[in-house]
Amino acid sequence: MSLRGFQKGIVRAPQQIKAKFNIGEHTKDAVYIDSERRFQELETETKHLHDESKKYFDAINGMLTHQIEFSKAMTEIYKPISGRMSDPETLVVQGNPEGIRACEEYEAVVKDLQETLAPELEMIESRVIRPANELLDVIKVIRKTAVKREHKKLDYDRHRATLKKLQEKKDKTAKDEKAMWKAENDVEQSTQEFNYFNDLLKEELPRLFALEREFIQPLFQSFYYMQLNIFYTLHERMQQVDIGYFDLTLDVEEAFHKKRGDIQERAEALSIVRFKTSGQKRPPKYGGPRPGTAIEGRQNAGLLTAGPASSSSSTSTPGGAESVTAAAATPSKSAVVSSLRPTWQPRQTDVVENPPPPYSPAPVSPALGSPGTASLAVAAAAKSKPKPPPPPKPKPSRLSATPKVETVTALYDYAAQAEGDLSFRAGDVIEVVTRTANENEWWTGRLNGKSGQFPGNYVKLNP
Repeated sequence: MSLRGFQKGIVRAPQQIKAKFNIGEHTKDAVYIDSERRFQELETETKHLHDESKKYFDAINGMLTHQIEFSKAMTEIYKPISGRMSDPETLVVQGNPEGIRACEEYEAVVKDLQETLAPELEMIESRVIRPANELLDVIKVIRKTAVKREHKKLDYDRHRATLKKLQEKKDKTAKDEKAMWKAENDVEQSTQEFNYFNDLLKEELPRLFALEREFIQPLFQSFYYMQLNIFYTLHERMQQVDIGYFDLTLDVEEAFHKKRGDIQERAEALSIVRFKTSGQKRPPKYGGPRPGTAIEGRQNAGLLTAGPASSSSSTSTPGGAESVTAAAATPSKSAVVSSLRPTWQPRQTDVVENPPPPYSPAPVSPALGSPGTASLAVAAAAKSKPKPPPPPKPKPSRLSATPKVETVTALYDYAAQAEGDLSFRAGDVIEVVTRTANENEWWTGRLNGKSGQFPGNYVKLNP
């Protein structure tokens, strides 16, 4: 909008508000109002015809293109999945040659159909869409004239209201006389301009409506016969499709169920489609080593070497074997000393109270003459007694007394995923055998007489 047009818009704003709320006197022409209503309908319907014919043109082209791409996608699905060249046993043909051949034949039929319908679609473009677009261009020019007529009407009403106000003033001054003379000139000029555009539209719009009937009617007829020809061609070509892969004598739904068979039940029977998810993070199944495995590794390492008690005794006294034997003979004294020390030292009483896990591998006997011969002799003497051999893992003195049985409550259902796992349901109370401070690791527990490992983030500790 130019600066002059913006200034005129500001001047006309008060009169527009009055016309909108029907305040004051306003010029009304019943003949033009009826013509303007018909013109608006013509504008709307022409735009609708243009848009819908364009959509139909694009829809036919899009449908054929979609069918071609669909057949290509199905061909890729039917292609065999080749195995590794390094493993000849995996080179098993898993494709569908009949399906691939049917897709290729269908693609050829659709491409031929697309070439056949190309002239018909081009005719829609040239005889319907393009003429409708040209009519829209003409309507836009007429719409600009109607808008200008509306502006001239506002100026005409505005100048008439100003002149009437000055004429009704009783005591006129020289300034009022000058303003009234100017208002009379404005009214005369606005009257001429408004009458020109008003008479022009009242005279030309009925002619446009007559031409519109002669213009639109052939468009509708052409569009009808073009659609009829397109649908007839589609029906004839698709009716003649003779691909042995399809049984066209069956009903669509019946043929679908016959082709599908029991594939849905077989697919749903696969274990990979039957799983449960939970709100919390699932424990890693194939991640790092479990805590229990790390403990077993440390215990096995200790059993394969000389024990800490034998090594310390051999360094403190000249007679290593005799010192170890004496230390083993007085376990109660060692327990008292260990309980008084705030350090993490291994004790013989812990050996009795906490035997190693039953799944730990048996210790390997060292060669004769090695430094661990004395320690193995002590272990052999201990085996003859009801007390098990000492583990190498130290235990803090604060746990020397009999610990309280620790339990946890299951928050979710858990099914064993590997051998050695403990299955449970939400709400079950599990006795904790061993656990770590990290709840995202695997703990060991016992439920209904069965022991196993379970994820720590599936349970909560009981107070």
